[in-house]
Amino acid sequence: MTGALRGHAAMLAFSGLIAGSFALGSMAAPYIAPTALNALRFTMASVLVGVAALATTGLRRRDFAAPWRYGVLGGLMGLYFVLMFEGLKTAPPVSAAAVFTLSPILSGIAGYVLLRQIATRRMAVALAVGAAGALWVIFRADLAALMRFEVGRGEVIYFWGCVAHAIYTPLVRRLNRGESALVFSFGTMAAAAVILLAAGAPDLARTDWGMLPAIVWITLAYVTIFASAVTFVLLQYASLRLPSAKVMAYTYLTPSWVLCWQAALGAPMPPVMILLGVALTVLALVLLLKDEK
Repeated sequence: MTGALRGHAAMLAFSGLIAGSFALGSMAAPYIAPTALNALRFTMASVLVGVAALATTGLRRRDFAAPWRYGVLGGLMGLYFVLMFEGLKTAPPVSAAAVFTLSPILSGIAGYVLLRQIATRRMAVALAVGAAGALWVIFRADLAALMRFEVGRGEVIYFWGCVAHAIYTPLVRRLNRGESALVFSFGTMAAAAVILLAAGAPDLARTDWGMLPAIVWITLAYVTIFASAVTFVLLQYASLRLPSAKVMAYTYLTPSWVLCWQAALGAPMPPVMILLGVALTVLALVLLLKDEK
């Protein structure tokens, strides 16, 4: 496989794993503060990735030159996940996943500003189709609500997290100085852990850990291993091999993956009209990934 194909494979796995965060996160969000949950998940995930880095590529002093880079990236990712779990307190998982599909447009804008990556005509059409599908799901297939622009509080909160995520993607390529995806992920996650431990200290102290339901611990284990350690490395790997807009194109699969997750967890499927919006996001992915000469 070429480097680009490996990048696509990484993002396919990323989209499936990240969707689990929406399904499980919506179930755990009412029971624990987002800063407390994410402070723990980044601390544990950074330990896992750090051990993996030591066992494979190793950690060298020059990998941590200009440590402010990790602070910037870690701050952006910490902000994204805190706002995601805050938004999931009120936003349905499929609706939140639809908000996530706005990330390619946001990432395309950030990619142009930071890297001067220019979207082609096909990419622009694909982004427009995906945005239309996302809005259709976000507004619950209600044209009247769309015209009034009635957006739920949870969706608005999570949107700003997606802005942080979209800026993060091109910054990975801009700030990387030759470090491997594993090492760069460790630096970013360790920085996010430090920031969130400081910001979430009051919530950590107030949480009655012994009384938390099992779903919180299941969610914490999942987001630590699969939606943090694994997906961080996959995203870093793909961001170094694909344009920002194409990396984020795989977010268009997230609503479809969330539907699969919810079905597996026993949740009812959304109405057919909302599924039409999900279908548009899949079409956008196909258009965005089609090679252009």
